[in-house]
Amino acid sequence: MSYPIPSKIWQRVSIVTLLLLIPSVGIAVLRQSATVAVPGNQTLLSSTPTTSILPNHPDYKALQALVQKYSCVVSVQNFGTVPITRTEFATVLNACMNRSNELIATDPKIVTEADMKTLQRLQSEFAPELATLRSQIDELQDSTPTQAPRERTQAESTRKTQPLPTAPSLSIPSGSSVQNQVVDRAYTPKIRQAGGTSGRIAPEPQTDRRFNTENYNPIEDNPFHRVGNDPLSTFSIDVDTASYSNMRRFITQGQLPPKDAVRIEELINYFTYNYPQPKGQRPFSVTTEVAAAPWNPQHKLVQVGLQGKRLESETLPPSNLVFLIDVSGSMNDPNKLPLVQQSLKLLVNKLRPEDRVSLVVYAGNAGVVLPATPGSQKSKILAAIDRLEAGGSTAGGQGIELAYKIAKQNFLKSGNNRVILATDGDFNVGVSSDGELTRLIEQKREQGIFLTVLGFGTGNYKDGKMEQLADKGNGNYAYIDTLLEAKKVLVNDLRGTLFTIAKDVKIQVEFNPAKVQAYRLIGYENRLLQNQDFNDDKKDAGDIGAGHSVTALYEIIPTGTKSDVKLPEVDPLRYQRSGETALDAAGNELMQVKLRYKLPQDSTSQLITQTIQDDDLRSDQIPSTNLRFAAAVATFGMVLRDSEYKGNANYDLVMKLATQAKGEDQEGYRDEFIRLVEQSRGLITRK
Repeated sequence: MSYPIPSKIWQRVSIVTLLLLIPSVGIAVLRQSATVAVPGNQTLLSSTPTTSILPNHPDYKALQALVQKYSCVVSVQNFGTVPITRTEFATVLNACMNRSNELIATDPKIVTEADMKTLQRLQSEFAPELATLRSQIDELQDSTPTQAPRERTQAESTRKTQPLPTAPSLSIPSGSSVQNQVVDRAYTPKIRQAGGTSGRIAPEPQTDRRFNTENYNPIEDNPFHRVGNDPLSTFSIDVDTASYSNMRRFITQGQLPPKDAVRIEELINYFTYNYPQPKGQRPFSVTTEVAAAPWNPQHKLVQVGLQGKRLESETLPPSNLVFLIDVSGSMNDPNKLPLVQQSLKLLVNKLRPEDRVSLVVYAGNAGVVLPATPGSQKSKILAAIDRLEAGGSTAGGQGIELAYKIAKQNFLKSGNNRVILATDGDFNVGVSSDGELTRLIEQKREQGIFLTVLGFGTGNYKDGKMEQLADKGNGNYAYIDTLLEAKKVLVNDLRGTLFTIAKDVKIQVEFNPAKVQAYRLIGYENRLLQNQDFNDDKKDAGDIGAGHSVTALYEIIPTGTKSDVKLPEVDPLRYQRSGETALDAAGNELMQVKLRYKLPQDSTSQLITQTIQDDDLRSDQIPSTNLRFAAAVATFGMVLRDSEYKGNANYDLVMKLATQAKGEDQEGYRDEFIRLVEQSRGLITRK
């Protein structure tokens, strides 16, 4: 007699048979079975070490958003793109807890209530792993009474984690795991060894990189020029800072930035320097200094520093601001439109009654969300920002045209008229080519309306396009990776960001062949000008905002020095003056620096001339903190770019220069730079 096999049993037998026949499928299914769905659309993960949390998991996404928003230090390689274990997740979470406590200590409002709740929820869910981390670090410290210098430095820089503060409107039940499970110290996982190289993290295969369409314009390092053949160097100043914060975003996420994402002049100019305020009617002062080049002591390093005049709040002109916000579908990530909204709110809180704000959005079409509104009506402006939602394609060109139209309608003749564009740069509808957009911006700047570009997001970020827009729009360009960076750009540096004191600022340097054999401008590769452009007032150049400092560095090879740098070979010129004749004419001068600039309302430039003497460099002279820290940042940039001119530059040299020249650092930006350099030492550059 035969018995019918129940359908459920038959299904199970079939599945087992399939798993045995196709091992790869079986392994995948068995791995998937380790994840069990539970109510609330959450996933219960087993605590075994082999279980991974995938990048698309809600907890993973929430933690990644916190890392990007608050610049948490990440010690997990490729965090954000690859699956991680619960222990690795807890390590990153612990870093964010440390960072949040640090921020709350300086400003209780900087960490939002929603983020506080997220941190507390994750702290509760990963309490066992956090407790394990504590015991592991305790055991490590107990078994290692004597630390190596680098380990000691890392330990000293790691602060004990205090219980996560609670937002005013929150309450945590007594006895809850959030209160009881607290990590007292940050934990650093063991570094994987690669090929026997100690202290470097082995590269791991990245996933989902095929969707990365970030774009950076190619940069070739400025070469050395022989003074006898090319004695003039001409370029436009640059006050943009986007490259630095974008570089920081890469390093924070556990990877070094692409070579073309590193613009050394923007790294240097991210920081302020202690240059003197200008005297008289000049909008900026000029400071020069000479020292030995740290990465090649045979060479000299020349610093040219400009310091914009600071303006007091009561002397600032009224502002006519048009927020132009990208609300296309590509802006739907947490580090895009939500961060845009939080960033603009910081700026709105600084508005005065005489200021005016309009809000224009663009996706499939462009439209006006908020007509010109006085700065006194902050609640109305903030409500309009809160209503923004992402969706649709990106009609960037149409949005820019509408924003300029609104700015023109509300133009303040003696005020500050500016469009503030917030986007990831992914324009794909209407006027979208770089050429068309830059020509459009060039036309609009003649109306006296300047452009500030704020970049957001990852994955499809269009850095090259946004840098061009800001450059052609007589404006500046910043990348906002965290709310703290938004605070720096739109609160701390508000005057420099929004109020221009000099436009079309150009620098031209003439080198004395009797003193200088060859020279190289460090950075500013995409700001070079033809020599004849210096006296052409129709030629556009960079702008300086109130309080801005701008720094340029030249590496020079003194005449008679046998350098290991290969110089371009050009036949001697027959009809040019010899070095001896030049020496008679120029005395002990190394170079002459000339600057041209226009006042914001003028169309005719003014000239400043200054010489630099060879005796500015004395063997017993200690370089200023300004020069040493700028040299540290330039060295870091050359290492990140793997420049052929980096000489002896390495991370150790950067650390030495930066720590010795940190100087006054009220906002902690230079301290953060040192942490980034330390973090970069553990990463391997992908070729």
